[in-house]
Amino acid sequence: MSHELSQLRKFVSPEIIFGAGCRHNVANYVKTFGARKVLVVSDPGVVAAGWVADIEASLAAQDISFCRYTDVSPNPRVEEVMRGADVYRSEGCNVIVAVGGGSPMDCAKGIGIVAAHGRNILEFEGVDTLRVPSPPLILIPTTAGTSADVSQFVIISNQDERMKFSIVSKAVVPDVSLIDPETTLTMDPFLSACTGIDALVHAIEAFVSTGHGPLTDPHALEAMRLINGNLVQMIANPADIALREKIMLGSMQAGLAFSNAILGAVHAMSHSLGGYLDLPHGLCNAVLVEHVVAFNYSAAPERFKVIAETFGIDCRGMNHAQIRQRLVEHLIALKNAVGFHESLGLHGVGSSDIPFLSRHAMQDPCILTNPRESSQRDVEVVYGEAL
Repeated sequence: MSHELSQLRKFVSPEIIFGAGCRHNVANYVKTFGARKVLVVSDPGVVAAGWVADIEASLAAQDISFCRYTDVSPNPRVEEVMRGADVYRSEGCNVIVAVGGGSPMDCAKGIGIVAAHGRNILEFEGVDTLRVPSPPLILIPTTAGTSADVSQFVIISNQDERMKFSIVSKAVVPDVSLIDPETTLTMDPFLSACTGIDALVHAIEAFVSTGHGPLTDPHALEAMRLINGNLVQMIANPADIALREKIMLGSMQAGLAFSNAILGAVHAMSHSLGGYLDLPHGLCNAVLVEHVVAFNYSAAPERFKVIAETFGIDCRGMNHAQIRQRLVEHLIALKNAVGFHESLGLHGVGSSDIPFLSRHAMQDPCILTNPRESSQRDVEVVYGEAL
């Protein structure tokens, strides 16, 4: 019986509308939820880029009233979620639209949870803790990376504890995701590099995760193919919308893969790091990726070989030690080619920080699906290599 159960797979995803200019249709989707008033969640950078104005113009054109909440940090904080929920309630909103990268999208998910339950967001840490459906949620990503717009994850920063916590539930998968590659045109090259590598890490970790399966593998592999094949050119030709579309599609595929297969040690360590030092999530992932791949390789050598082949590495006649070496070299070369040369040491991480970081990484739900079982000591060694 247990064998039959282990073969069951579920797959969650929002309604996805993909294509240049689709953000302008947001009012049509808002209307289907019977919106009285919409809370538009974003951040100052996205407002400055002009994307919020597009969304509000679409709503205004159909006489849908809205209010704006943009008090969101690059790693959204508990108090920002709580303030947003206060605005949602006091303004009498009944639909949430978020425009931005992972931070406004995660903040919007958190606002929905608090608005529905009337309790502090801290009470929902963990897996499947939500008891009441959230308000209708429409997400419009402006980076090609985090995939919060298709995932069942919410990551919030608790500044008091200097750590991030995760809420994982299919109740936070948005109702509609409007994925418009035009919105990524205003990303600077460094953000493009960090978010692109974040998406690549999603695909790699989902493919070797202990939760992977036939529903997630095709998405993970296609994401790797698209991002590996187009990220360098996109950063070199930032105005090329066809390249933007390929990276956005790769990011979306990676999101569908990891939302359902979950992730691994890169993300567990990256969440700990981002919470501790308030660093951008994509940067943390990019710093750690090749170190974790090298650590994990022996636990899933055949799957890592498929990843290497997907990256265009000719593995014929090579043993696993050689493939592992080539894969690590490929990841480092890709990071250098997109202008990413960071290390943890550059951002003020010292060896004295590693025990704290490792303790928190071991408590992250993503560590549970890492292909190689990891002790706190293992995690400390990997952090040490990334200094």
